[in-house]
Amino acid sequence: MVSSDRFDGELLALLPRLRRFAHTLSRSPVDADDLTQATIERALRSRTQWQVGTRLDSWTYRIMRNLWIDTARARTRREKVEAPEEEAELHAVRVDNGMDAAVDLSRMMAAMERLPDEQREVVALILIEGFGYREAAEMLDLPIGTVSSRLVRGRTALLGMVGT
Repeated sequence: MVSSDRFDGELLALLPRLRRFAHTLSRSPVDADDLTQATIERALRSRTQWQVGTRLDSWTYRIMRNLWIDTARARTRREKVEAPEEEAELHAVRVDNGMDAAVDLSRMMAAMERLPDEQREVVALILIEGFGYREAAEMLDLPIGTVSSRLVRGRTALLGMVGT
């Protein structure tokens, strides 16, 4: 069994990656923070379920995705009964004109947000987080061929949106 300090340290090291994936799923900084916090809380409560020798990052990404699915379902049910909320502010990325890389990143992130959820998840896991096709397929509980086709469609759509 892995020591509690080691588990906590490895989980802490994953925070930036988890936060980035949470933003990809939620498309909102506030929701991403909430999702990241809920994921860490669930991982800490469920640490005895994690098996030594398996990848902690894959395990926590799966927790996050499941929490997001639950959140999205709850919102859908709530929206059927409640009036839609007015958006309080527009989330715009501000960059200096001289920073081409920041502009490119901003355009790419805006394009990512326009992808369908299933393509955005696969693109984030494989192209941004660096997981392999098989790992992403296991995390998303999908056949590897489905992951591959979603990645191709997502990549093609991104390139079309950013004009590259």
